[in-house]
Amino acid sequence: MLGFPLEATTFLILFCRVGAVLMLLPVFSEEAVPVRIRLLLALGMSAALWGIVSPKVGPAVASDAALPGLIIAETLVGLAMGMIVRIMFQAAAMAGSIVSVQIGLSAAMLFDPGQGGHAAALGKFVSVAAALVCMGIGVHHLWIASIVQSYSLFPVGGLPPGEDFARLAVEVTGQSMALALSLAAPLLVYGIVFNVALGLTARMAPAIQVFFIAQPLNIMLGIALFAIVLGTMLSTFAQAMAEWMQTTWT
Repeated sequence: MLGFPLEATTFLILFCRVGAVLMLLPVFSEEAVPVRIRLLLALGMSAALWGIVSPKVGPAVASDAALPGLIIAETLVGLAMGMIVRIMFQAAAMAGSIVSVQIGLSAAMLFDPGQGGHAAALGKFVSVAAALVCMGIGVHHLWIASIVQSYSLFPVGGLPPGEDFARLAVEVTGQSMALALSLAAPLLVYGIVFNVALGLTARMAPAIQVFFIAQPLNIMLGIALFAIVLGTMLSTFAQAMAEWMQTTWT
């Protein structure tokens, strides 16, 4: 029992980082998951990582005077890590939104609590499907492994590297947007070809209401092409996410 206070403090510091990461990780942080369930997941994850991470946390909590600072620092590190992973994961939603615009379904919106507003229906669909594919091939294991690896990159007791996190966030935002454009590339090409053909048709037959005739065709062809390339989009995204996780936190 003499060692219980130190162990309890170590667990608290561990929970601060792990819980903060899980509050922002894709899938785990969805609004559909109740807060109590997310809290239990964070507690269970902290207990599961106790044997691996506690030797790296224990020496830093020997001084009670530093406890408030440790709690704040570990929470900030966890939030920064979770946010960076979430930014990269938003590539799937961005790709779905680009597809919506190209095939004429940008007006099909639904409320997305995760974004705090309305989002394109196809964007939400692609985001959910990407989460399922990532979970299916084990990308979430890399998310958990990054938490363990973070204790080597960002040791407990040091100040959060705010400049490094800010630089990484800007870099990851660019990578996420580039990935979204590459995923939606087939629909971007389709949109350019279709709109050029629509413009030529309107030029040759200006008396015809080309827009009202072509819009249903645009939606039909766009959805058909989207259904064809969806599997490739999701598998490419999952592989890119896995490769990014393996190279970023090592």
